[in-house]
Amino acid sequence: MKIVVLAGGLSTERAVSLVTGACVCRALRENGHRAILIDLFLGREDVPADPETLFDTADGLCPDTKIDVQAPDLAAVKASRKDGSERLFGPNVLELCALSDIVFLGLHGQDGEDGRVQATFDLLGIRYTGAGYLSSGLAMDKAMTKRMMDAAGIPTPAWRLLEYGEEDVERLAAELPMPCVIKTSGGGSSLGVFLPEDRAALKEALHEVQSFHGKVLWEQRIYGRELTVGVLGERALPAVEILPAEKEFDYAAKYQTGGARELCPAPITARQQETMGELACKLHKTLGLEVYSRTDFLMDAAGKFWCLEVNSLPGMTNASLVPKEAAAAGMTYNQLCEEIVQRSYRLKRRA
Repeated sequence: MKIVVLAGGLSTERAVSLVTGACVCRALRENGHRAILIDLFLGREDVPADPETLFDTADGLCPDTKIDVQAPDLAAVKASRKDGSERLFGPNVLELCALSDIVFLGLHGQDGEDGRVQATFDLLGIRYTGAGYLSSGLAMDKAMTKRMMDAAGIPTPAWRLLEYGEEDVERLAAELPMPCVIKTSGGGSSLGVFLPEDRAALKEALHEVQSFHGKVLWEQRIYGRELTVGVLGERALPAVEILPAEKEFDYAAKYQTGGARELCPAPITARQQETMGELACKLHKTLGLEVYSRTDFLMDAAGKFWCLEVNSLPGMTNASLVPKEAAAAGMTYNQLCEEIVQRSYRLKRRA
C-alpha cells in the first residue's frame, strides 16, 4: 500500500507525535509498504512534478527527532512555516494524503485526536487509521468522556466542570474539595494536569491550567496504583503498571529514560486483568471507538478500579505502552502496526 504517516502538527504533543510517526513509518516500510511521513502543519513544500515518486523515497521522509524534557515551542514551529499560513493543514498535505491508500494517524493531542482531521478526511474520501471523528472528539473531551462513563456505569472519580475567571480563583481555591486533580479537558501526555498538595498549590494550578485554553475539570484525587490497558480490535491487551521515579507521572516522566518503570504484564491477578479489560472494552464501545485505544486506570487500596480517561490515538513509539502490551501478548511492533492498518482499511466510514 501507499501510506502517508501523518504526524507533528501544532499540538503540545507534537514531539511525541513525530517520534510515533517515524517509528510507524519505518515499521510499515519494513512490512513492504510504500510509506512516507508528512508533518500535518509544516507539510511538504518541495513536491516533485510526479508526487507519487515521494512514496519511493529511500528514508520515507522520516525526520531525525526525539522527545525533549520540555514540551515543544509551538510559536517557533509556526514561525518556521515558509508560507506564513496558520492553516492546520500544511502545504500539499491533503493532496499527498489523497494519493495514499490509507493515512496512518500518528497524531496526538488536539491536532488529530479531537476529530477535526478525521472529519476532513471523511468529507474528502480519504481512508485513515483508528476511530472516526465523533468518537475521537468525545474521547478527547474529558468532560464528555466522564459523562459517558457515568451513564454507562463505568467507575470514575467524582468530577466537576469549572467555569471561572481570574476573579473567581481565590474563592475556588478556598472551597474546592481536597485532595484533587485540576486538569484541562483536552490535554494529553500529562500536560495541563496538576496535583496540588495544598490550597496555595491549588490556587496556582487554577491560574496555570488556563494557559491551555480549554475547559477545566476538578476531579477527586484517588490514591493507588497506576495502570493502563490497551484495546486492539475486540480484545483487551495485557495491562501495564506505571511506577514513576518521582511522585508524579508528568510529561518528563513519561518520555525520559529513568522517568518511570513500566511493568508489563502488570503484577495483578488474572481476575483483576479481566476486570480492567472488560471496563476498557466497555468504554471503547460506549464511545464508539474503533481499531485501538488505551484506557488509564487507578486501583485503590481496596482493589477497586477507577477509570480516568481513554486515548483514541495512543502513543506508538517503540517504547510506548500499547506496543509493550502487544509484545506481552506475543505480537511484534511491526505486526501491531500492520494490524492497525488492515483493520482500519476495512472500515466503512460513510455510506
